[in-house]
Amino acid sequence: MLEKRTIIQGAQIIDGSGSGSFGADILVVGDRIAEIGNAGDWAADETVDATALIACPGFIDVHSHDDAVLLDDPKNTPKISQGVTTVVVGNCGLSLAPLSVADAPSPLHQLSGSYRFADFPSYFKALEANRPAVNVAALVGHTNLRVQTMSDLTKTASASEIEAMKRLCSAALEAGAIGISSGLYYPPAKAADWQEVAELVKLVGEVGGVYAAHIRDEADDVLDAINEATRIARTGSAPLVISHHKVMGERNFGRSRETLPLIDAAAEHGKVGFDVYPYIAGASMLLPELAADSARTIISSSETHPEFVGYDLSDVARELCCSEATAVERLSPGTAVYFLMDEADMTRILAHPMAMIGSDGIPGNHPHPRLWGTFTRVLGHFSRDQKLFSLVEAIHRMTGKPAEFFKLKDRGLLRSGAFADIVLFDEHKIIDKATFEQPQQASEGICHVMVNGEFVWRDGPVATSGFGCVLRRSDGPGK
Repeated sequence: MLEKRTIIQGAQIIDGSGSGSFGADILVVGDRIAEIGNAGDWAADETVDATALIACPGFIDVHSHDDAVLLDDPKNTPKISQGVTTVVVGNCGLSLAPLSVADAPSPLHQLSGSYRFADFPSYFKALEANRPAVNVAALVGHTNLRVQTMSDLTKTASASEIEAMKRLCSAALEAGAIGISSGLYYPPAKAADWQEVAELVKLVGEVGGVYAAHIRDEADDVLDAINEATRIARTGSAPLVISHHKVMGERNFGRSRETLPLIDAAAEHGKVGFDVYPYIAGASMLLPELAADSARTIISSSETHPEFVGYDLSDVARELCCSEATAVERLSPGTAVYFLMDEADMTRILAHPMAMIGSDGIPGNHPHPRLWGTFTRVLGHFSRDQKLFSLVEAIHRMTGKPAEFFKLKDRGLLRSGAFADIVLFDEHKIIDKATFEQPQQASEGICHVMVNGEFVWRDGPVATSGFGCVLRRSDGPGK
């Protein structure tokens, strides 16, 4: 059977390398880019007029929590609509595999829902049977390893428990996990010491995987937490990604002037990067300490009081005639959006040359707008309007840079032989539309999105099956 041939004609190409832009045509044959140049006498089944549009690689969301939504809703409209073609799942120490216990603790409970996969082959098989619109690369969660092997999560793991975790971690890496993540801030992993995590990261380093760290504290003790993460990564000889880098709480505003030089110094002794989302509010499980520090808290989900989803916590507390701390207890388990950061800190972190872009979006009935708007907000608001960095640099941070860091073979660049993950957008119209009040709004300016040579978005979702692939580490990871 002959492979489908598509010409994208007349585009201004930003190839993801960070090296500039140029006008050219693109020939896609099957799932790969065959040529970039002048269409001339190229033969094709379809020609797409890309005059006045930017063509760039599909965006890579290096910090997603799409683990379960990829199975619930394979079209993944929040990501496709903003040009994302690859997601990294399994962040913050939380993954869908290995997980076989019935009663998973929060926040793993919120991520996994009813899904239980004893190992990564089972999870990958489910993804491939219900093929999503985006490509998927997966980290194994340290919290999962604790939950699967420990009877008391309030304690540091024993030597035998660490050995059991190592066996599960090795099996995940062998199946294709691209690394490990940790979430030492969250209750199920809070008792873990750095040596426990380092023993697992050593396995990751041996196979060339990455270590993604939701550090132990992003507020008062943020410097100690960064030092702990870099110590773990150095001991394990693995590249470190500091997840959703931020400094939280008004008393810590301005401390990115301390954290960024510390990260720069760590990068002199090993490969280090971080991801960031372009908002001053974060989102997490319902926790009283986060609500206490937050200038405003919006309820995203509540298992006990779903009627309050979308409400401000202050209004809920008045409605229930109780304190905000008591309201958090009564609404738990659940999730919330917290206004905890300073605009100047967020912008300084976003502008840093080490920054990659991750949405950290958590699907739900009233999600943080970052789920729908992260990438278009960077392109429209921060690059075009605020001129924080050039469009070429913005795209590099979303494409070629993360593809190289996470070793996503033949992704993140527009070049002959690469997989045809391609976004066509109008640089003058590109902008996020999702807000904290109306968070489920598709962005403007994204015209076409192609995944592995097939269109999944053409000014709206394409009503076909998904064309995404599981990107396994053993493949480089490639297709």
